[in-house]
Amino acid sequence: MALISQKSFQFYSSSTPARRFILMTLSKRLSFISGQREPQNCSSVAMRKLCFRDKSQYVFCRKKHVQLRMQSLSVNETAYLCGDTESSTKSNNMWIDEQLFFKKLNSLCTSKEIFDFLSSLEVMSDTMASGALQRISEVEVDGSGLKNPEGVLENEVFRALCFQFEFESSKLSNTGLLNALQALIKLHIDPQSTLMASLLAECEERLGKGQLTTKNLCAFGESLLELEGPSCAMLEQIVNHMQAKDVAKWSPREIVMVYRMLQVTVREGEKYQGFLDRLNSVTLTIVSQLSPEFTSIILNSLVVLHQTRAVRLVTALCKHSVKHTPYFTDDELVNVLEAFLYFGHREQIFTEALETHIPKSIFTMHPQTVSKVMHYCCQKMILSKPIFDAAAEGFISDADRFTTDQIAGYIIPFGTLNYLPPSASSLFRKLEMVLHTRLSHFQPHTLLSLLHSCVLIQRYPVNFLPKIFSPYFLQQLQAQPPGLDRIATSQLTQLFLTVTLECPFYEGPKLLPKYQVKAFFMPHSSQDVHLLKRVKTGLLYLLKKRIYFASEVSTPYFYMVDIEIKLDEEGFVLPATQCEEVYRRIALCVDGQNRFCVNSHNLLGEEAIKQRHLQLLGYEVVQIPFFEIESLQNSRKMAEYLHKKIFPHTCRLSC
Repeated sequence: MALISQKSFQFYSSSTPARRFILMTLSKRLSFISGQREPQNCSSVAMRKLCFRDKSQYVFCRKKHVQLRMQSLSVNETAYLCGDTESSTKSNNMWIDEQLFFKKLNSLCTSKEIFDFLSSLEVMSDTMASGALQRISEVEVDGSGLKNPEGVLENEVFRALCFQFEFESSKLSNTGLLNALQALIKLHIDPQSTLMASLLAECEERLGKGQLTTKNLCAFGESLLELEGPSCAMLEQIVNHMQAKDVAKWSPREIVMVYRMLQVTVREGEKYQGFLDRLNSVTLTIVSQLSPEFTSIILNSLVVLHQTRAVRLVTALCKHSVKHTPYFTDDELVNVLEAFLYFGHREQIFTEALETHIPKSIFTMHPQTVSKVMHYCCQKMILSKPIFDAAAEGFISDADRFTTDQIAGYIIPFGTLNYLPPSASSLFRKLEMVLHTRLSHFQPHTLLSLLHSCVLIQRYPVNFLPKIFSPYFLQQLQAQPPGLDRIATSQLTQLFLTVTLECPFYEGPKLLPKYQVKAFFMPHSSQDVHLLKRVKTGLLYLLKKRIYFASEVSTPYFYMVDIEIKLDEEGFVLPATQCEEVYRRIALCVDGQNRFCVNSHNLLGEEAIKQRHLQLLGYEVVQIPFFEIESLQNSRKMAEYLHKKIFPHTCRLSC
C-alpha cells in the first residue's frame, strides 16, 4: 500500500513566494475561477484564478477568459453525479455539461487518458473534479495498491486538483467535498498530509453545524471507517445525527452504511436499541432489493449487534441469501454462514444451493471459506455428500498450503458426521503426510480433536499417539485454555480405548488413569426421553415385569447403555440386578433423531464408535432407530417389534 508522504506534498505549505510561483504555473493548466470576466492585463490573474472569490460561483477552468452563468450553489446543496434521476430538474447548461462529462469520463480506462481529458476542458465543476479523482482511483487502484504511483501522484493536473481541494475546501459543495475525500483515501494519500487534514476538518465542521444530508453522513462515515477504522470517535457523532433522520426514506446503501457504523460504535447495551428496532423494521421491507454484498453486511452487523429479537428480519435475510449463494465473495459467504450459525437458522434450500456451488468452485475458493462451510455442516449436522466429496478433493490437491486450523476444519467434520468419501484412502494418506511434516505446528487442542475425529471413522493415527499420550503433550494441553476440561479428557480416553480395543498391536505409551474420565462426554448423544419411554413401555408389555431390564446403565468402560437386558446361558432373561450367571448382555441403543445426521439415517460418529466399542466389549448391540418405530401406534405393536429385534427366535422368562 503506497502512501504519499508529507514530503511529497511539501509545496502545499511552502513559503508565499514559492507558492505564488507554483500558482502561476498551475494556472496555465487547471484552476478555480469565479464567474466574472477577468481583466486581460491584470498582474494577479493567475493568483485570482486559483482562488474562490464567491462561494456561490466557482468552477475549474484552464483558460484565462471564460465567463459563466452558474446557478447559485451553496455548501448544503448536493451536486448530483451523472445519471442521478433526483437531479433531473437541474436543466441548466451546467447539468447538461456534467452528463456529457461523466459519460466521457466513464469511458476512459487509464489515468493518462483522464488527465488528457481534463486538460482539454473549458469548464468543470467541483463535482466533476471529484468525480474525476474517483474515476482515477477506480482505474489505478487494485488489490496491491496504486498501480502507477508516479504517473498519478506526480502529474501536474492531479497536483493542481489536490491543491485546489486543500485550500478551497470551504467553498466546495458537500458532494464535491466528500467525493474528493473518498477518492483520495482510495488512492492511499497520507492521512497525515495537510490535504487530507483540510478536507477532514471541513467535513467535521459541517457535521457539527448539521449541514450534511443523510447521503453525506453515510459517505463521511464510510470514509472514516476506511481512514481510521472502528476506533474513530467521530463515527458516534454521525450515528447520533442519523437518529434524527427519517429511516423510511433511506436507500439500501444508506441503510447498510448505518449498520456498519452501528456495528463499530455500539458499546453500551441498549443505548441504540430503539434506533436499531426502527432500522430493522425498515430493512425488512427492502430485503428483496439487497445485493449479495448488502445482504452479507447486514447479516454480519446483526450478529455483532446481537439482534436476536429481529427474528423476522434474520429469517428473511437468510432466505434471501439463497439466491445470492453463487455470487457471494468468499468473505461475504463466511459472514452469511456465521449468521446462520449464530441465529440457529437452517434452510434446506440454502444447503442445496451450497451443494451446487461448492463442487464447482472448490479449487478457486479460499481454504478458510471451505473450512467455514464444513464447520457449518458439522454444527448443523448436515451430511452433504457433494460438499464433503468436493472438500476431500480440495484437501488432497492443496492441503500443503493450508494452515493447521484449516486442515482441522476440513477433516474433523468427516469424523463428527461419520462419513468416508470415495477418495478416503487418498484423503487420509495426504493427511498423514501433512502430519508427519507439520505435527509440531498444530496447537495441542486442535491436534487432539483432529486425531480423535479420525478414530470415529476407523482411521487409526497410531504413529502419532505416542506424542498424544506423552507427559509433555499433556502438560501443553493443560497449559492452553480451556486446559484438560471434560471434552479433552473424553477425547483422550476414547483414543486410548480405541487403540486398546481396535489396535492391539499398539505398544506405545498408555494414558495414565488420572487423565481418564469415568464417563464420556458425548454432546450429540443425549437421549430422546419420549422415544425411550415408548420403548420401555413396549418392553414392559413384552417381558411383563419391570425387573427384567434396566435403563441408563453405566458401564465400567466409560459408556452409558440406554437399556440393558441380561440373559443366562440357556437364554432366559435375568433380573437386571442379578450379577451372577450372566452369560449374555444385550445393549439396546435407542437412537433418536439427534443421534443421526439431519434428514438422514447416518449415525453420528460418536454414536457409531460407541456401538462399535460396546460390541468389542462383549455386548450384543441392538439398535432401535427412531425411523423404525415412529409409525408404531400402540404398546402391542411396539412389543412385537422388540420381540423380533431382541429375541428373533424365542422369548423365555426366568421366574
